[in-house]
Amino acid sequence: MEKRFVYADHSATTPTSKPVLNAMLPYLTEGYGNPSSIYSKGREAKKALESARGQVAEALHAKPSEIYFTSCGTESDNWAIKGAAAAGARKGKRHLITTNFEHHAVLHTMQMLEKEGFEVTYLPVDSQGLITAAQVREAIRPDTALVSIMYANNEIGTILPIPEIGAVCREARVPFHTDAVQAVGQVAIDVGAQQIDMLSLSGHKLNAPKGVGVLYLRSGLVIDTFMHGGAQERGRRAGTENLASIMGLAAAITIASFQIEERAARRTAMRDRLIDGILGQIPRCRLNGSREHRLPGSLNISFEGIEGESLLLLLDMKGVCASSGSACTSGSLDPSHVLLAIGLPHEIAHGSLRLSLGDENTMEDVEYILEILPPIIERLRSMSPVWEKLMAEQRAQSVG
Repeated sequence: MEKRFVYADHSATTPTSKPVLNAMLPYLTEGYGNPSSIYSKGREAKKALESARGQVAEALHAKPSEIYFTSCGTESDNWAIKGAAAAGARKGKRHLITTNFEHHAVLHTMQMLEKEGFEVTYLPVDSQGLITAAQVREAIRPDTALVSIMYANNEIGTILPIPEIGAVCREARVPFHTDAVQAVGQVAIDVGAQQIDMLSLSGHKLNAPKGVGVLYLRSGLVIDTFMHGGAQERGRRAGTENLASIMGLAAAITIASFQIEERAARRTAMRDRLIDGILGQIPRCRLNGSREHRLPGSLNISFEGIEGESLLLLLDMKGVCASSGSACTSGSLDPSHVLLAIGLPHEIAHGSLRLSLGDENTMEDVEYILEILPPIIERLRSMSPVWEKLMAEQRAQSVG
């Protein structure tokens, strides 16, 4: 098969689609008004802003008044967690609950709050990257101010039991936040039915541009303001709205929500072909995370006896864009905290490959990856002292 370009890192970011770009362009040219201005140009911008808010609300089954635009998922996470923590502290509640494999936007925020005197319970995930609602119920205390648990993991793609966790938190009257950056547009989300109090999402994960996100905040839930200054976003989030990107996000989430089951089925077929093909062709590798409870286009596989960065470079030379974990920690030499959380030893965690597929990928892309990957793994293992040691141990065991 001839060399081809395959973008298989949609969990890191996605290309801005043409319909999204077309939705943005008018607000980068003639529609440049400030939504806070009272003259016609500003009123037109305000009307567009509120239309976009309605589109996002519809996709999440929320009210438009519950949608707040931010700069990214990280800001949304920070606002939800810090805002709820501050509100809880005024009532004497200084206990927070999360998991040990969250995105660093959540983990580092929790660690910062620990330094300010909050107590954080980090629920351990099992070997499949899952927790249970029972774990959450057991961890909740009278002084719990917030539960924050991601909808789907960004590295291994496992989907957490969000409706069950939401029910536990609602019964205990504890606010529940979920980082749904990886899930929005891939799985159907109904914030009311799933009893979600706060939800974070990011535009660039669903074919919208970078630099725009959303915090859904359930009506009646009071948290502290995070960004101070002007009266934008009903006085809750200061700063002139990034209208062009917001219009792109609104278009993207509407498109992503359309025929979501059919799109998910297509991605799932490609994902499963990759999983079966890799596990069937390459010895001494394993799928990380639950096979059943998994995002449609996401897989993470660890290969014994190789180093992940070398694998990515060789794949790149063949035209394939992939990752070994979160793009937000790509400069770190430490093994993935997510893979360590599910019990992988350091040497195996270092040899992981994340492939995440989007709507533009095809089964031909999948077959190309399956053609080039085995010889790359074989080449890396032929140069690896770790692999040589593993094989020597295997030979000794077979002789014994």
